[in-house]
Formats: sequence, C-alpha cells, structure tokens
Amino acid sequence: MILPFQGMAPRLGRRVFVAPSATVLGDVEIGDDASLWFNVVARGDVHWIRVGARSNIQDLCCLHVTNAKFPLLIEEEVSVAHNVMLHGCTLRRGALVGMSCTIMDGAEVGEGCLVAAGSLLREGFQSPPHTLVAGWPAQVKGELSPGQRDLVASVWSRYVRYKEAYFADGWAPAEAPGVEHPRPGFSEGHPFP
Repeated sequence: MILPFQGMAPRLGRRVFVAPSATVLGDVEIGDDASLWFNVVARGDVHWIRVGARSNIQDLCCLHVTNAKFPLLIEEEVSVAHNVMLHGCTLRRGALVGMSCTIMDGAEVGEGCLVAAGSLLREGFQSPPHTLVAGWPAQVKGELSPGQRDLVASVWSRYVRYKEAYFADGWAPAEAPGVEHPRPGFSEGHPFP
C-alpha cells in the first residue's frame, strides 16, 4: 500500500519496486531504481523519510522517525537486510546493514560501512566511512578488508537486478497516489502532529 497522510503523498522515482504487502505512508520519498520488499513499513507520519536511488530495503524492515526531532535518511546504493529496525537515523551512500539490526535516533552509519547482523547502534552512534560496525551495543571494529569492501559494494546492484526480474515477470513499477489537496512535507513546514 502506498498511501497519503494529511495531504502528504509518497513521492516515487522511476522504476521503483514496492512489494504489495509493503506499506509506504506520508512524507516518504524513494529514488529511482530503489526497492522496498515484502512487509516493509515506511511510516512518514511524524517526520520525513528519504530512500536514495538504487537502495534496497529488504523484507520485514521497519522505517520510522521521531516527531520534530529525527527524520530518516538513507542515501544512494544502500542495502538494508531483512528484519532491520531503522529509527530516525542516517545511512550514508553504499552502506550495508546486516539482518536484524536496530539503529536508533541520531545514529549515523558512514559511507560504505558494513554493520554486522544483529547489531544495536545506540542513539547518536557515529561510524567513520568504510568501517566494520558490530555488537550489542555496537562498536567500530576497524577498517573493512578488501573482501568486505567487495561484499558491501555488490549487494545493491544485485537488488536492482532482482526488482527488474520482478518487472520482467509482469509486476508493475510502483506508482504514487494522487492527492486532491496536496500539502507540503515536514521539511517544507508541515506542522508536526
């Protein structure tokens, strides 16, 4: 479902895949060739959510924000694996977040980082670019190895291919809903509930 909220409709780029069981609501913007998979929830009802071009949000992920304080920014070519909770955080370009991670308000994952499966990134956590982040709570473990860098760089392009395979099988690219009386988003002055 792709739904407006208080006159704010999700905005979608070209050839975006949103699985039928996903919910995208409110002030959410999704870039070209991005994909949101089965049972993802992206709830932009109290702040904005941005998903960059060619990023993928895999099955069972929850994307949410904090009213008037923390939006959610996912830059280009980011991969977010299954069952991840992202709340009011920032993921920089090319990052890979492993399965079942939790990333809290104000945390920032640096460009090209690898966040190990099952990690908890507490509020305000910061990681330098191209590092390995792991643990509960998470710590920066060091620079990525060449093999880890290759892994991180490979996932997003696979997911672009996967969503194109669905389109080739007859699934339609996502379409944004029309809104009779559109209203600006939170970054343009929409009042917070």
